[in-house]
Amino acid sequence: MTFSEKDSIQIKKQGLTADLINGQIELIKSGMIYSNLVAAANIGNGILKIDKKQRLDYIKTFNKKQNQLSIVKFVPASGAATRMFKFLFQFLEDYNFNEESIESHLKKNKDISRFLNGLEKLPFFEEVVYKIHELIPNFNDLPYAERCVEFVKTMLEETRLNYSYYPKGLLPFHKYGTQVSTAFEEHLLEATLYATSNNKADLHFTISEAHKKMFVGELEHIKEDIEDKTNTNFNISFSFQNKSTDTIALTSKDEIYREQDGSLLFRPSGHGALLENLNDLDYDIIFIKNIDNVVVSEHHDSISDYKKLLAGILLEVQDRAFKFLHQIETSDINDTDIDEMTKLITGKMNVVVPKDFENSNLEPKLFYLKERLNRPTRVCGMVKNEGEPGGGPFWVKDENGQISLQIVESAQIDAKNEHQVNLLKNATHFNPVDLACGVKNYKGEKFDLTQFADPKAAFVTVKSHNGEEIKVLELPGLWNGSMAYWNTIFVEIPVSTFNPVKTVNDLLKPAHQVS
Repeated sequence: MTFSEKDSIQIKKQGLTADLINGQIELIKSGMIYSNLVAAANIGNGILKIDKKQRLDYIKTFNKKQNQLSIVKFVPASGAATRMFKFLFQFLEDYNFNEESIESHLKKNKDISRFLNGLEKLPFFEEVVYKIHELIPNFNDLPYAERCVEFVKTMLEETRLNYSYYPKGLLPFHKYGTQVSTAFEEHLLEATLYATSNNKADLHFTISEAHKKMFVGELEHIKEDIEDKTNTNFNISFSFQNKSTDTIALTSKDEIYREQDGSLLFRPSGHGALLENLNDLDYDIIFIKNIDNVVVSEHHDSISDYKKLLAGILLEVQDRAFKFLHQIETSDINDTDIDEMTKLITGKMNVVVPKDFENSNLEPKLFYLKERLNRPTRVCGMVKNEGEPGGGPFWVKDENGQISLQIVESAQIDAKNEHQVNLLKNATHFNPVDLACGVKNYKGEKFDLTQFADPKAAFVTVKSHNGEEIKVLELPGLWNGSMAYWNTIFVEIPVSTFNPVKTVNDLLKPAHQVS
């Protein structure tokens, strides 16, 4: 497609080119390239089950090497809290206390009922009440139904506390006596138990540029106190999703969508855009965990053990891979060596070797093994499927017939293909986004992670903009197609490690309440 001069200026300001935009348009028009599931990964077939003794051994492995390593915790944290309060916005829209009793409304709406019954357990309860009394001095004299409405309004309205504008990471999540902590603070505290080296903790948060001032302010407020309490020096960095990773929007008829002023519409391209942010980090181990998956401090120790487990497995596998790679470079390799290397990639790294591998000569085998061993490695925690939405671990066949372990989202599955849908439904585990990543090669050089992504694994999704349906392209998810060609190890971890806050009511669950 040819763009106008005005379009070209806008495209250039976005850090993009006309060729890139045309490529995006073609991808959207051609539609999704769906994943081809072969089977769900499960215990003994793609997912490791670790017993207590093994777990303790892997933790020891990590503990022994921890202070010799550079470590960072990478936390995607750009999401606004709006979706947390979706049912509360709906409540304000649907409920009129002059026309319906609150009791009648609650019978029809379990979410609102649970929210109102648990109000006093919410970490921000006192802050909301204080604000209400500031605005409405006679609040206590109002009928119960009206008090409920005013409480929700005080939480959400722009002229009041405006919680829905906050990044999720800076909302009050937990209450310790008179102190309240955010998800951001909990990540710092949790990191001191595993993501440190020589009493130094590096954490990197990807945030929205609009929220940077808020995050920096919160860090200044809590940093000194946490450093004193934990005897840890924190190095906290932030980055934003690069505008050049935004993608063009099309109408439902595959035409370029234009705003009222005629300008093009660009949209953020999902968490796959964060591959660039991840690629900028130069560390021996990178832990990845979502911003909303935190617990109160009494559970931090047990959570940290499983992070150490993942890292211990990573270190053991890397150590063996690096030894083999040095051996390939410096020594003569015999058939026994080939067998040992093959056992490592097929046994521990879940690599399915090509059919002609066994009958190949030494040189092609060696070439293949070196190429397979010399890749970034991720060890991913997987929890038993209890009906939570999200991606899961699967054996996937690519267009070349190669089978590999991948984390696949439901959006990557062809909903019209009954066999694929059944494989998705019958999966035993799902992905909680809990990863330990090794991004350096055997020489200590950092990999260019963009070279191990599958650009074809992009998502085409339908969104709404100004009341109109639009088609947008999301880049391959960070732990989906963006890590398609990494060495992948899946490990079962307990569901107790997965405590995301998707709605405000999740804050009422035991993991978010001090016992």
